[in-house]
Amino acid sequence: MEPGGQLNIQELLQQAQRMQEQLFAAQQELAETEVQGTAGGGLVTATVNGQGEVTALSIDPKAVDPDDPADTAETIADLVLAAIRDAARAAAELQASKMGPLAEGLGGAGGIPGLGGPGGLPGGPGGPGGLPGF
Repeated sequence: MEPGGQLNIQELLQQAQRMQEQLFAAQQELAETEVQGTAGGGLVTATVNGQGEVTALSIDPKAVDPDDPADTAETIADLVLAAIRDAARAAAELQASKMGPLAEGLGGAGGIPGLGGPGGLPGGPGGPGGLPGF
């Protein structure tokens, strides 16, 4: 702020530009980072990127019982779901660690007027919309 409490628009625009660059860098890093989730003691492994997209799924042949294909299919389906949920949890933690500081930065000292939501982020905690996982 300038003397007299006036908002310096140029400074605000520069700050917004820096934050946008940091946001894009964090999003790119999330897209390139992979996390894994497992189930059944490692019989099933799901790999997702930091944006939560499943990129790989591995099923150990030990999970297959050729003498009981119906039960095996049901068990594998349950293990796949559990592994994907575990990987999604890991991806959400990664998102929070990468994007959280940026979201908090939008609030600054008291928030930026007009951005709404707690901390100045639209759809912040308790609000509609906003960033996934926040």
